[in-house]
Amino acid sequence: MHYVDGMVTPVPKAKLAEYRKMSRLCGKVWKEHGALEYIECVADDVKPGKTTSFPQAVKLKAGEVVMFSWIVYRNRRDRDRINKLVMADPRLAAMMDPKKMPFDAKRMFWGGFKQMIVL
Repeated sequence: MHYVDGMVTPVPKAKLAEYRKMSRLCGKVWKEHGALEYIECVADDVKPGKTTSFPQAVKLKAGEVVMFSWIVYRNRRDRDRINKLVMADPRLAAMMDPKKMPFDAKRMFWGGFKQMIVL
């Protein structure tokens, strides 16, 4: 079964074009280094919940939207190898500075996941 990195990110609506440009480059780099898929989704039907939700998890502010993203790898070993290559790729070096990202990286969250069921 594959391995997946998942990310949830608050992005200012005014910076969506900049985020899209950044994501296209990131996706290209990840796939060139061996990722199987790179997917970025923008929230369309995401409301605050009573206890928790996507907006609450990222402390969504007025004028922002939630992005839900994932990268698929063959396995955990490939993921670790690919991410090491990606982080060293000079095309992304300037972009990885949290001060230059088109979103508040402190409110982004991510993690690695083993697939459990695939239908």
